[in-house]
Amino acid sequence: MPRRSILLFAGACIAIAAALAIVTVVVVGGRDRAASDGQVAASGQPLVGGDFTLVNQDGRTVDQTLLNGKWSLVFFGFTYCPEFCPTTLAELAAVQQQLGDKAKDLQIVFISIDPQRDTPRQLKDYLSSDGFPKGTIGLTGTPEQVAQAAKAYRAFYQKVGEGETYTMNHSLTVYLMGPDGRFRTAVAYGLGPDKSTRIIEDAMARG
Repeated sequence: MPRRSILLFAGACIAIAAALAIVTVVVVGGRDRAASDGQVAASGQPLVGGDFTLVNQDGRTVDQTLLNGKWSLVFFGFTYCPEFCPTTLAELAAVQQQLGDKAKDLQIVFISIDPQRDTPRQLKDYLSSDGFPKGTIGLTGTPEQVAQAAKAYRAFYQKVGEGETYTMNHSLTVYLMGPDGRFRTAVAYGLGPDKSTRIIEDAMARG
């Protein structure tokens, strides 16, 4: 191939790659902005959050109206989690303390992604552990119900291994939902109580 043709071809490839990169940044950036502002998708459905039907740690059936009337921190995990879940719950307990009187308007909702082992009783015993947030609501259900809830919140989870020693991979985001049950912002894993508290207080102030 002549040198001029090679240069033209290379230039075209670079241009195409640059265009694809721009499109990717715009699409991803747009999604992130929409999620952080609690906006909705073109279909009119919330980008994060939605309908679910689950069972709480007392064996009572609940749905998404559980979130109405209070600020809610929604977190997906499982009671056999060796590190990330207990760490997150311990940090949320510290956030609860730092919020002081504002904590009365905030509930913490722990949704199990391991319904095979996490019965209501198992959730109740686990969430009553010292160092975890007081009054945390534990939710579980059938595999189909859990999958629907995770899908609504764009939460990832996956079973790893077989037999009694299996574990679960899962996303670590904590979702802050407003008193209207709609998404406000996300609290990333590992921020620490101070930063997490500021994020939650700022969102509460904005309403």
